[in-house]
Amino acid sequence: MNMYDLINKKKNGMELSKEEIFFWVQGLTEERIPDYQSSALLMAIYFQGLTLQETVHLTAAMVKSGDTVDLSGIPGIKGDKHSTGGVGDKTTLVLAPLLASLGIIVAKMSGRGLGHTGGTLDKLESIPGLRIDLSKEEFMENVKSIGLAVVGQTEKLVPADKKLYALRDVTATVDSVPLIAASIMSKKIAAGGDFIILDVKYGSGAFMKTREEAENLARMMVGIGSNMGKKTAAVLTSMDQPLGNAVGNALEVKEAISVLKGKGPQDVRDLCLRLAGVALCLAGKASHFREGEKLAELNLDNGSALRKFREMIVAQKGNPQVLDHEELLPQVPFRLSLISDQNGYISAMDTEGIGLAVMKLGAGREKKEDMIDPGVGVVFYKKTGDRVKKGETLAMIHAHDENRAEEIRNMLRGCLHYGKDKKDPQPLIYPQVLSQA
Repeated sequence: MNMYDLINKKKNGMELSKEEIFFWVQGLTEERIPDYQSSALLMAIYFQGLTLQETVHLTAAMVKSGDTVDLSGIPGIKGDKHSTGGVGDKTTLVLAPLLASLGIIVAKMSGRGLGHTGGTLDKLESIPGLRIDLSKEEFMENVKSIGLAVVGQTEKLVPADKKLYALRDVTATVDSVPLIAASIMSKKIAAGGDFIILDVKYGSGAFMKTREEAENLARMMVGIGSNMGKKTAAVLTSMDQPLGNAVGNALEVKEAISVLKGKGPQDVRDLCLRLAGVALCLAGKASHFREGEKLAELNLDNGSALRKFREMIVAQKGNPQVLDHEELLPQVPFRLSLISDQNGYISAMDTEGIGLAVMKLGAGREKKEDMIDPGVGVVFYKKTGDRVKKGETLAMIHAHDENRAEEIRNMLRGCLHYGKDKKDPQPLIYPQVLSQA
């Protein structure tokens, strides 16, 4: 078996065998196969695609390339969740403690933000003292004792994915659905959960721009999970405007706490309840996601989810007083209003542009080594479909100095589009839940 034959085979549209895919991924991980040959195969895959079975084999080979998390010794149903990335997406901060309060074990490995989308770990690190770099022993102890831990992914978990992504990034093959699906699902499967719920986003602020593209990716990931023995379901959600009102790490933590207190923006609450409802179905605790939503709503409103979040903060050495004293979260000294210069309605929002503006403000990373400023960000008071008057405040920019705030204000102004007539936003949640059933 050699790489020349694999490249030629896929170039001609033929299906690769399990043995051939494992040969490639193992050789890539062990650096026995040169990058130029892996790059050639990636380009052949980009143009010829992979069947579901090939993608399952690729995912399995990537999982086998490194360590896996064994949660079998912990009693109970273990669940995991993944979002394909969005602007203002703080759902994990609400959903993880909510599920744990409902008796589902959440042992979650999350990522950092890159580009215009935010990362869960960056948000959590806004909480003073909170650690996301727990040892394996600390991680397992927290999962056993409180049923909840959210930590960073270790370097030894799916190392093949890191190598493949680096090559995809420089060969313009990032936007290949089977490669995206294998990348996401390999990490989820290696994390050891019994079920996986996927929040697959589409629209101006998402990687997938159309619902059809998102559905294609979702079905591929659900198919992988099902074929690899994991109960898997996907919810499609719109990212044509930021989720919630806050974009920026500490500001999003503040908003998530508000939702955990039974308040907060309705869209964040609705999405968290839908994801929780589907998760409860996968866990066998509800017969339909609507029933699951009602169970989740009770725990969101009676304080159970908030108490579980407090337990997690304490267990990961953070300061739980932030739940009652938001001023303990990182703050910045300067505020600048974005004022409407006309009457009318907000007809659309360039969500990716908003994410890039907030990234430039310091809340995100252009490169992996960039430092995050936890206190900066933007809070929107008006979104798509809202009526606005000239002179009205549309958003508040949180920054360290006036010059940077002015620059971001000019960027944000170009991200908001106006119309004379009211235009309702795209529904946040696509009604159909995609699952292996």
